[in-house]
Amino acid sequence: MSVESVSAQGFARESLAVLQHVIESARDDVAAAAELVAACVRADGVVQAFGTGHSQALVLELAGRAGGLVPTNRLSIADLVLYGGENPAVLDDPLLERRAGVAARIYDLAAPNPQDLFVVISNSGVNNVIVEMALHAKEHGHRVLALTSLAHTRAVPAAHPSGRKLADIADVVLDNAAPPGDSLLELPGGGSVCALSTLTGAMLVQMTVAEAAGRLLAAGERPPVYVSANVPGGFEGNLELEKKYAGRIRRTAS
Repeated sequence: MSVESVSAQGFARESLAVLQHVIESARDDVAAAAELVAACVRADGVVQAFGTGHSQALVLELAGRAGGLVPTNRLSIADLVLYGGENPAVLDDPLLERRAGVAARIYDLAAPNPQDLFVVISNSGVNNVIVEMALHAKEHGHRVLALTSLAHTRAVPAAHPSGRKLADIADVVLDNAAPPGDSLLELPGGGSVCALSTLTGAMLVQMTVAEAAGRLLAAGERPPVYVSANVPGGFEGNLELEKKYAGRIRRTAS
């Protein structure tokens, strides 16, 4: 890649090419993912979304946003403090996501119903808490949808004691097509710049939501969807929709 390619236009060109590839190659996987989401909504379940680090951006893309499904819940390591009574200092540990038992604690704090779907998001798909969450969800009978980079996960060893990675556990895997390390534009002399996974991940999330909503509509069911709270009546209408899932979805300041 030339020095000239490390530019705004270079990133736009390269990322759009990957996005187009994702749109075309992920069609069947998106359909399978959408069926999991639609089935969860039909069963009065909640989509439980979990990720760490920058994958939390995609959790927010799915859970509790305008134009998104109402029965969605954001799970986070911060839940240990917000809902579990842990000292906030616990979040200062940069290795917390590698600690055994963290995912099980987050799961217990969410108290999910059996019909809830777990969406676990991780570019590498190997962090201990990510794999532990997927395993814990499967052990409790939940379906698991993964959003990950297969190129990255295949390039690194498993870190969890089970020897498994997120993609090995999930019922359906959405591949964000990000390269190992996530950065897209190669730098002269080595290294790279500009992460890709948020762009492709957001595309896959919204394609899945759109397809799930379409399947519900085709079955004569109206999908429960948020309206922006910043339009007249939006906030009040959303509160009415949320009543059905009272105590099962969390909506905190962010």
